[in-house]
Amino acid sequence: MKPINAPEGAIYPDPTQPIAARVADLISRMTLPEKVSQMLHGAPAIERLGVPAYNWWNECLHGVGRAGIATVFPQAIGMAATWDTDLLHRVAVAISDEARAKHHAALGEDGSSEQYYGLTFWTPNINIFRDPRWGRGQETYGEDPYLTARMGVTFIKGLQGDDPKYLKVAATAKHFAVHSGPENERHHFDARVNKRDLWGTYLPAFEACVREAKVAAVMGAYNRTNGEPCCASPTLLQKILREQWEFGGSDGVDGHVVSDCWAIRDIWAYHRVVQTPAEAAALAVKNGCDLNCGETYAKLLIALEQGLIDEATIDRALTRLFTLRFKLGMFDPPEMVPYAQIPFEVNDCEAHRALALQTARESIVLLKNADGFLPLDKAAIKKIAVIGPNADDALVLLGNYFGWPSRSVTPLQGIRNKVGADVEVLYAPGCDIRDHETTGFAEAVAIAQQADVVIAVMGLSQLVEGEEGQQEGVKDGRRSTGDRDDIALPEVQEALLRMVAATGKPLVLVLLNGSAVAVNWAEEHAAAIVEAWYPGEEGGTAIADVLFGDYNPAGRLPVTFYKSVDDLPPFRDYAMQGRTYRYFAGEVLYPFGYGLSYTTFAYSDLTLSADKIKSGESLTVSVTVTNTGERAGDEVVQLYLRDVEASVPVPLRQLQGFTRIHLEPGARQTVTFTLAPQQMTLVTDEGQRVIEPGVFEIAVGGGQPGTSAPVVMGTFTVVG
Repeated sequence: MKPINAPEGAIYPDPTQPIAARVADLISRMTLPEKVSQMLHGAPAIERLGVPAYNWWNECLHGVGRAGIATVFPQAIGMAATWDTDLLHRVAVAISDEARAKHHAALGEDGSSEQYYGLTFWTPNINIFRDPRWGRGQETYGEDPYLTARMGVTFIKGLQGDDPKYLKVAATAKHFAVHSGPENERHHFDARVNKRDLWGTYLPAFEACVREAKVAAVMGAYNRTNGEPCCASPTLLQKILREQWEFGGSDGVDGHVVSDCWAIRDIWAYHRVVQTPAEAAALAVKNGCDLNCGETYAKLLIALEQGLIDEATIDRALTRLFTLRFKLGMFDPPEMVPYAQIPFEVNDCEAHRALALQTARESIVLLKNADGFLPLDKAAIKKIAVIGPNADDALVLLGNYFGWPSRSVTPLQGIRNKVGADVEVLYAPGCDIRDHETTGFAEAVAIAQQADVVIAVMGLSQLVEGEEGQQEGVKDGRRSTGDRDDIALPEVQEALLRMVAATGKPLVLVLLNGSAVAVNWAEEHAAAIVEAWYPGEEGGTAIADVLFGDYNPAGRLPVTFYKSVDDLPPFRDYAMQGRTYRYFAGEVLYPFGYGLSYTTFAYSDLTLSADKIKSGESLTVSVTVTNTGERAGDEVVQLYLRDVEASVPVPLRQLQGFTRIHLEPGARQTVTFTLAPQQMTLVTDEGQRVIEPGVFEIAVGGGQPGTSAPVVMGTFTVVG
């Protein structure tokens, strides 16, 4: 930005001064109306002080969103399916590089920044995907607290950078807390949850992102939790976030809370815990929500007049907000800020496209491969029929909260690029995502009859899953409420699939979706099933690489694929009993952590550092993994822990370690995990974490014990 035209004697423009002193000096010079104006997401300029306008609202869920051309990586649920934290860190670094480049290129002459071109990003979404019906589950890292925490911490660190003085960009952990639908009730819904589920499931990822990643911001949820509006909850924002987790550091200024958009309005208009906008604004700020995405905080001037809040509390919020802006280098010469030197050419560069391709490849989960039908042999195929509504739709690759890639590769194009001119590729969409129109069936069946193999690219889109009211990723505006009532493949697609299969031609089903789909019929009748999520700009290339064996799939499910919605508790019930792999005791279609490969792996030599440890001690676990097949490939090594003798209800098992490794045929590697005492705790009825003496069961393998995955098991005992 250009040099600040500051009042004489002001120290806030001086980059050699401590940030705390600069912030205090700047705030002391503001009038009350100016202070309040800076607490809205669209903060106007204060020209007399040289403070430029700044819009806090920016998105980068899986690439810089809504700010023109950008590299679009797989949707968050797909990135979770990689189970690769090193890769996710590289993705976050690439995204923050593009974010910085876009920001500096778009700055106004006065240093102002418009919406979607700032440096404060409302990402990641670390809510627990507790129910597959939730339309926004695609934005999360899945159903498991440990996997979500590891992915969230990694992503935040990649975004925020490692400079000792400046933040690269500011990340935001959202939506705090206990938030996962229903979308059409979120503005007035009260999520009731007991303390064991609160502390055992809904809060761990947030705690990790606060304590480990030092996330710059936390976004409150729309809903209430146990009666308190999340954006004005003394329990969540004050007692837990600030006091127990020490969010913002010892002085509380290195971290702010932002409301979800127009959620402060909900406090009075829909939750009805207060009567007026001024009361809602005062309640939220006093309880620790510093920034309003929306307009209600403009009523803080009325709240001040009515004695509902004092100026010192306003100053507390402003101190947090401006501390961050100074840490982002917004008031310093660009040459002093290392991230301000990132060239614009990094945006949408070939290196980032290659990274998007690698991420898409690693995200793909092979769900079924009967008799080794895949990979396909180009030399043995003369004609391929590609059908389905997702086969040639570039928009569906992007999920939601996306930027615009300069070019995209659909599955159809990826297959054509892969086979070249030697194999004829026929195409017919056959049907829409959800409409019951069947006039396209005949063409799809006709090309299937001519082909050697049929590749059906089906699944979901933003038409049937997404955020309430959001039309992003929807071509015709015919949007549902965001959540699904059923988890089966849409009826029209299932009908088309059955008709095509009736031709007798081998059938491969490729799914594009952001949540679990109950493809029970396909599991019985298709030769192979490939889960590709919303795979981003290079999705078609990655899918073709897997189908034809140029990449050996190794993605693992970050969510459980149930057989039917009838197996699930009511959607509005937030109790975890009967939900996710941790508490669901029934038979599933595909379990959490599941995924096949074109090679095989074996596990041996499970070694524990001790068979008995004292409470509070760590335990080292090692295992040897061998590639026993004929292809090189990745394996996701997973460690699950079960408290065998717990005195209170505990999960059936819990993921407590994972790593993704690559092995050549015949190669072996020893993998070591360290279990910290915290990982051996249980949560009491009062919400306290304790380590109880007793026996613990360990399972290490390519998936959960009791599934088809290779696993070795052992036990150890904790003594008091």
